[in-house]
Amino acid sequence: MLLKAGDIITFERTFTQEDVEMFTKVSGDEGIHHLVPDENGRLIIQGLLTATLPTKIGGDHNVLARKMTFEFVRPVFTKDTIRCDVKIEQFEEQEERNIIYATFTCCNQEEKEVMRGDFSGVIKN
Repeated sequence: MLLKAGDIITFERTFTQEDVEMFTKVSGDEGIHHLVPDENGRLIIQGLLTATLPTKIGGDHNVLARKMTFEFVRPVFTKDTIRCDVKIEQFEEQEERNIIYATFTCCNQEEKEVMRGDFSGVIKN
């Protein structure tokens, strides 16, 4: 699928305790809030684990990221289902590669924004 400015791509994921445990092991981010459940039995998801949502969409389209920014608006917990909407703001076709700039917002199952940001990069032809 050839992308174009104005396209919106959506991906949704429910985070589990196993996700947090694996990411903790890989990242070394062992903040106590990622290891000890709260009074509702939930762990707080690492911000960069949440950030895998827009990067998954970029990966699906072979984007080689050059710049990414993330603003973490509110915490994400295990068992939360997060929807990420990526909007292609600019897409410039070139001979050997395409230049892309996109923005994204991520909302939980209650439609509350949890993260937003943008990324730019290239897609090789």
